[in-house]
Amino acid sequence: QVQLVESGGGLVQAGGSLRLSCAASGRTFNSYSMGWFRQAPGKEREFVAAISWSSGSTYYTDAMKGRFTISRDSAKNTVYLQMNSLKPEDTAVYYCSAGVGSYDYWGQGTQVTVSS
Repeated sequence: QVQLVESGGGLVQAGGSLRLSCAASGRTFNSYSMGWFRQAPGKEREFVAAISWSSGSTYYTDAMKGRFTISRDSAKNTVYLQMNSLKPEDTAVYYCSAGVGSYDYWGQGTQVTVSS
């Protein structure tokens, strides 16, 4: 059974940085796309970034380009989201997801709060 466990969230001041981690287990993820999504209070869940586990190709929503970096460590079966120059509007629960063609597996989420 696929398990995704996020960590690394917390409270940070505007302009600061955080690195989120997603530890994946339960199967081989070579053919999977790994994604980060977020959901702010009162808003719909939105896509943040994704990475192809096999090729390492990355994808970002335009608003995150240049500030966020997604990466993976195949040896540790872990995906990271490095977030720099954080803004109060980045406050949300961040979710890790995995799938082939669609995101079928989700973690429990980790809270990121950016204070002004």
